[in-house]
Amino acid sequence: MNAYDPHPATRRLRRPAPTDTAVALLVAVLTATGAFGTNDFFGPTLAGLDDRVPPPWLGVPLAATLGLLTRWRRRLPVTLLAAALLANALVSAHAAVAVALYTLGERRPGGPRVAAATLASTVLVAVPIWRFAGADGAIPISMAGCVAPVLLGLYVGTRHELLHRIRERAERGEREQQQRIARARSDERAQIARDMHDVLTHRVSLMVLQATALEATGGRDAVTIGRQIGATGREALAELRALVEVLRNDDDAPLTPQPGLADLGVLIEESRRVGIPVTLDVTDPAGQRPPLLVGHTAYRFVQEALTNVHKHAPGASTRVRVEQTPNALRLSVRNGPGRPVTDAPLPAGGHGLLGLAERVRLVGGEFTAGPTRDGGFEVTAEVPTGPGGQR
Repeated sequence: MNAYDPHPATRRLRRPAPTDTAVALLVAVLTATGAFGTNDFFGPTLAGLDDRVPPPWLGVPLAATLGLLTRWRRRLPVTLLAAALLANALVSAHAAVAVALYTLGERRPGGPRVAAATLASTVLVAVPIWRFAGADGAIPISMAGCVAPVLLGLYVGTRHELLHRIRERAERGEREQQQRIARARSDERAQIARDMHDVLTHRVSLMVLQATALEATGGRDAVTIGRQIGATGREALAELRALVEVLRNDDDAPLTPQPGLADLGVLIEESRRVGIPVTLDVTDPAGQRPPLLVGHTAYRFVQEALTNVHKHAPGASTRVRVEQTPNALRLSVRNGPGRPVTDAPLPAGGHGLLGLAERVRLVGGEFTAGPTRDGGFEVTAEVPTGPGGQR
């Protein structure tokens, strides 16, 4: 972009090249033929030439020069105006002056330089007309040939700039909207990844424990235990399929209900079926239902905590406590010492407690975890449920 093209929108919105070429040819022809100029209409030029048609040795070079400058007028508006005023002092070049002033106003909306250039052009154009026709002819002609083109150019240039700003603002808003959508999708996929971790580790750990029990019984109750393994596997596949469907779908997530506090009983029963003595204590004096996000977080919290018990303390007596107050939901999963892990340990990603802490933090809660005096382990969380509690 050159010094005379301060607005990138005007380059995008400028008229196409064929129009510029046509304007350049028209200016060249009018300059070479002396139309709208000398003698009976405007009078002699500023230099005194009063022939209707300028001599070819003068008119042709000036016409060619003004034609070329007019063709590139959007890049060289000041140069075109200076050349047009110089040519108008020698021959009739009022059309070139008008085009140059229009271009200057379009390319440089506002500013003292435009006003100064308009004033100077008006005086240079009006002087020879004033001598020939007086003020009655000089004032309206100079205003029509100099002031009007500048005003029209200022209007067009300002309109182009306004359209550019509106388009730029709309594009920026669209980019910001796309960025917000991308961030929301990224956050949702991170949440889904945590859900996949919780679902798979819990279900697979149950299946491993059931298979271990089948091996320990030496084939007794094989049908019952096999049926339990199959049921657990199908549940894992169903939950995994639902999560993968969300990842595959770029549209809105399906409106399937997420597990919450009401599903804790089923979760506890699954652990009992594999030999983990788990008790559930729920205290809810107000009988109110927590927000869906808090209930889902509580479910995943208990699910991951029981998975850790299955992995690291098989057979340990475990107590799950849920206490709901008007402003908070308190969760606690505490297990005693379990039997030694003699089989191959269940695979662990090393992020279970970190995932629990992150889940609780995202809903504005507090998380603690640590060993107990009797050799067990306890994880606790307190999540706000009152107005303004969640962040």
